[in-house]
Amino acid sequence: MIHEQLEQQKDRLNHQAHHDALTGLPNRVLFVDRVYQAIKVSKRDKSKIAILFIDLDRFKEINDTLGHSVGDKVLIEIAGRLKNNIRHVDTVARLGGDEFTLILPNLNHASSVMEIAQKLVDTLAKKIISGENELYVTASIGISLYPDDGDNTEVLLRNADSAMYQAKNEGRNNYQFYTQQLTEQALNVPY
Repeated sequence: MIHEQLEQQKDRLNHQAHHDALTGLPNRVLFVDRVYQAIKVSKRDKSKIAILFIDLDRFKEINDTLGHSVGDKVLIEIAGRLKNNIRHVDTVARLGGDEFTLILPNLNHASSVMEIAQKLVDTLAKKIISGENELYVTASIGISLYPDDGDNTEVLLRNADSAMYQAKNEGRNNYQFYTQQLTEQALNVPY
């Protein structure tokens, strides 16, 4: 009996350490591990991986005007939409705030990433009903590819994040692929 309770408590603590408390999605720790594992498989299989960095457009305005409880409901709804629109081999994680990431392993063509990204942009833009409020939340998505845009989690995530900012600069509610030009632009910004 005590052994079972200890095992359950251990499992609960392990889940809490690797999952976001609000959405139940994997957190940054588990995300990093899954990217590492995906890279190992990709090297062996000679396939590509896409990392999608998703930031909700103008989410702060929802939190500031309608309150954090409405913001939390929006985040839970967005998490559900993301989970329902990926393959079983993909991983969606919440890094914090209104930032989500996806790992799309076993890719052969960039065109499949474009299809998934567009589907996510369209799905996330559908209205959300929260009490008496009809909310429209859009997303900016940045995409980096392994091995083209980096060979480790940190570089891939940083490059996807740069591409996400490019998506915001291009008017939000869209996706952009990482390019080396984004890094060059960032390095040439005067202080």
